[in-house]
Amino acid sequence: MSIPSQRTGATSPPERGRELLARKWSYLLSGVVVVALDRDELDREMRDRLNELCAAVHAEESSDRPASRAAERIGQQLVALGYVTEDGLRVTLDVLGKGLLGLAEFQPVDRYAQPVVAVLGALSSGFLAASRRAVFEQQESMQLSLLKAVRDAQWNLKESEARFEEVATSSASGILVVDLAGWIVRANAAIGDILGYTTEELTGFALFDLAHPASARALGDALGALLRGEQERVRQPQRLLRQDGDVARISLTVSMVRGADGEPGHFVAVVEDGTELMLLQSELNRQALHDVSTGLPNRQYFTTHLESALRRADPVRGISLFHLDIDAFGMVCNSLGRPTGERLLVHVSQRLKAVLAREKAMIARFDGDEFAILVENAATTPDVAATVAEINRELSEPVYFDDRGLAVSVSVGVVRRPPPDWTPEEVIRAAEQALRRAKSSGRGQWALFHDRQDADERRVDALAVAMPGAWEHGEVGVRYEPVVRLTGRGLVGVAAKLHWDRGDDPLDHAGCTALAERTGLILPLGEWQLATACGQLGWWGQRATFTAALHVGLTRNQSRDGDLVRRVRRVLGDTGLPSGRLVIGMPVSVLAESDAVDNLTVLDELGVGTSLDDFGLGPDDLAVAAELPVGSVRVARRLVARQAGGEAEFLAGLVPLARQAGVEVLVDGLETREQAEWWRAAGAVAGTGQFFGEPLPASAFHDPVEWYD
Repeated sequence: MSIPSQRTGATSPPERGRELLARKWSYLLSGVVVVALDRDELDREMRDRLNELCAAVHAEESSDRPASRAAERIGQQLVALGYVTEDGLRVTLDVLGKGLLGLAEFQPVDRYAQPVVAVLGALSSGFLAASRRAVFEQQESMQLSLLKAVRDAQWNLKESEARFEEVATSSASGILVVDLAGWIVRANAAIGDILGYTTEELTGFALFDLAHPASARALGDALGALLRGEQERVRQPQRLLRQDGDVARISLTVSMVRGADGEPGHFVAVVEDGTELMLLQSELNRQALHDVSTGLPNRQYFTTHLESALRRADPVRGISLFHLDIDAFGMVCNSLGRPTGERLLVHVSQRLKAVLAREKAMIARFDGDEFAILVENAATTPDVAATVAEINRELSEPVYFDDRGLAVSVSVGVVRRPPPDWTPEEVIRAAEQALRRAKSSGRGQWALFHDRQDADERRVDALAVAMPGAWEHGEVGVRYEPVVRLTGRGLVGVAAKLHWDRGDDPLDHAGCTALAERTGLILPLGEWQLATACGQLGWWGQRATFTAALHVGLTRNQSRDGDLVRRVRRVLGDTGLPSGRLVIGMPVSVLAESDAVDNLTVLDELGVGTSLDDFGLGPDDLAVAAELPVGSVRVARRLVARQAGGEAEFLAGLVPLARQAGVEVLVDGLETREQAEWWRAAGAVAGTGQFFGEPLPASAFHDPVEWYD
């Protein structure tokens, strides 16, 4: 296959473009490298290499033979020219990266860009590999030259000294020649720079006087092993004392040089300065244990410190752990941007340091907007309430970022004097539990960890996380509760309720929904409940006498679910149940949220019946019933209990107000005939509760009207 410039349509040969590019390459390269060639020789050399590179690009483009080896060889040849450093490689890549794609033979560019990149990458690979080999060879040559120079010193002192000076002077590593008694007889400039001495000052110095007291013994053992012939060379990390009193952390390699008779002559020590490496390692270790934004210890460091604090804690006063969460931090980041949020975190960390300045405390940043404070309590340590109040007082003072004043509060979970046998993980978990309780009470609140509360919460959490498996194994099912007309006692509806069959400790609908709400299981479980109940009602509906509606009450999360309408439509479509036979109930309190209102409105437009559950008969609830497309309300159980307790007078006047709003009134939790009669007389239409029957499995549910009488 011919190259592009030789094909039909080419307007100029490639030689002219290559000649210009080769000269440019040679000219720029001569400014950054040292080679044993004059300008004309370098021009010819670069022209030959450029021709080989062009051939490699064509080969790469045509794929008829590998080009990487040829390009790598060119990179190796560049190194072989002389002292060609990384600057030479940079110039080469800069010139060729732009120049090759400017040649006519490599047009169009989109066709040859990838081959050019591949060839230049192979050239770089060859250059770096050859450069490394050259460095290794130079280092090995230096070591061998050094050892030979010292070994031949007895034969030709003048020659060996000259060779030593040549090698030592050009070395970046420190070099010391030490006699068998440990005295320095010669040193190069590099070791002087490392230790802050001149070479003259180091000559006549005892090597052990330079060694740090903690490292002197290891150095003596190493030299002794060399003298005894147990080792030919030792290498160890060492600490040497600088002239200014600082410690230089170095890597020391010591060899024994023997005379012609094989007897020990003197030591040669090569010193590599490791101070910068140690500083870098120290900084990396610090960063691994500290938060980047605030500079505070992170969770890992905090946990380690907590472990030691638990061991040394005062047996009477103990320690206190505060777990803080910034209230509305997400709102700050969402409205003002993440950089402002990061600046706010730094401000909070500084305020926390100010509040705890007089205490023996560690402040750490956990994930996101969470902080932790560990206080080792003393006689003067304020109580928890005072500490939390002071923190929120400090944070309530506005801080200005870009002319915007921000003030925040924190929610706090506190563990006070945890048992000494607790692990750090247990203490932190307890603080997290307390924080969760504090946040459930509102913003700016705090809660103290209590064993009994924790045991109850852990039991509930264990049930919540086990619930999906129980549902999968059929332990969670749907039961049906009759909705009975208070006048005439006829069955007007069936309420679908969840039930977890746990042997002697079953969970009713309220318990099941509360657990499912904690984990998010409520959405798929609620859809399954709706589908199961709609299918069952359709099966019952095969009897012409069964015309009852299906009542399904939703939780807060279900009511504001963005997929609620889609779920309901899918279930109705799959089961064939008419939308008019379904009544969806939502907690009246959730209708303050626009998502729930939208869902309620769309369901009404689909012909689905709508109801307000846990209705309080107050003015706000009545206003919601009047403004939204609601067909019925279900009076809250607490009001039924108040009526049964004798507070009936004010309730009797509220039911007509609800009916004036255009809704039917249902009553939940009726337990006696007297309650049912009172609510019927007050104007309620239907009710549920123990008086009419407990929720039953579908196989046991029937409609014995005589039972209701």
